[in-house]
Amino acid sequence: MRTVIQRVAKARVTVEGKVISSIGQGVLLLLGIVAEDSEEDIDWLVKKVLNLRIFNDEAGVMNKSILDIGGEIIVVSQFTLHASTKKGNRPSYIKAAKPETAIPLYEKFVHKLELEIGKKVGTGIFGADMKVDLLNDGPVTIIIDTKNKE
Repeated sequence: MRTVIQRVAKARVTVEGKVISSIGQGVLLLLGIVAEDSEEDIDWLVKKVLNLRIFNDEAGVMNKSILDIGGEIIVVSQFTLHASTKKGNRPSYIKAAKPETAIPLYEKFVHKLELEIGKKVGTGIFGADMKVDLLNDGPVTIIIDTKNKE
């Protein structure tokens, strides 16, 4: 699993002009899944995301987690995170998991986040043409891949 974590002041996902999810302060996660991903990847990534200290404390130092601030989360499926650009100029998405593999893993990831954070996690619609609006806070943007644990 590969994720792009964006600390946001607010974010929302719109499909066909309708707001599907909306949050205030928290994180927007773009999540890419490959066929080799498993529940072990989910567990590791959920723990990392929830405990990542990317929010400012009273001294203005990034020393607080999403759990510490009671922030909100939106997770958007993003198969393009696994694009290969080695050959030519048209990216290949062959590494990205097929929907029959990706959807259950995506849903398990979201569910595990909800259990751990104790509140609803916003989502997009898998495979839909989504419009994602965000006010990046900082900006703070971090990329994590469960295969190399960084």
